[in-house]
Amino acid sequence: MSAVSIWTFLIVAFVLGLERLCYAWVWRHTDIFRELCAHPVVTVFGQPIDVLQKLFYGFKGVQLGVFLWWCVVYGQESNSLVSSDTAALGGGALLIVIGQLLNFMVFYRLGKVGVFYGNKLGYPTPRCSLFPFSVLRHPQYIGAVASIWGFFLAMRFPHDDWYLLPALETVYYAWGAYSEQ
Repeated sequence: MSAVSIWTFLIVAFVLGLERLCYAWVWRHTDIFRELCAHPVVTVFGQPIDVLQKLFYGFKGVQLGVFLWWCVVYGQESNSLVSSDTAALGGGALLIVIGQLLNFMVFYRLGKVGVFYGNKLGYPTPRCSLFPFSVLRHPQYIGAVASIWGFFLAMRFPHDDWYLLPALETVYYAWGAYSEQ
């Protein structure tokens, strides 16, 4: 197996961290974000909620690209890009299903406005106390983290690096949840 260099890990950590930094900035500086969204070049992307939604999808594309790149680069020693461990495949698939169910339920309950910081951007967004909010404080973040752990469990387990990016992303999402209080 190719050993993960500290520089590669730091570059990947920086790229993946941009998403959390962007959301923290929008959360803390909504007035500046709204002003930026009022600029003619940005208005083609819609209202601030729409801009944030497009950033979300862009960041998810980058995140998935980094994850796939990691699996290809560090998975060259095996004949398969997925784990050969049946339990890891099953456990990973289960985590992905649970994570995506949580994310789907968040979008279903809150809608676009609720998910993309409508409460911070001046839109009326009633508090939701239905599932998954009835059992979890940050179900979207927990769903994302569960999906990431599931992906790497299914793709990289039992290789030495299988937990590195999920652990990093767990820290990022925990920080994001903390900073949005």
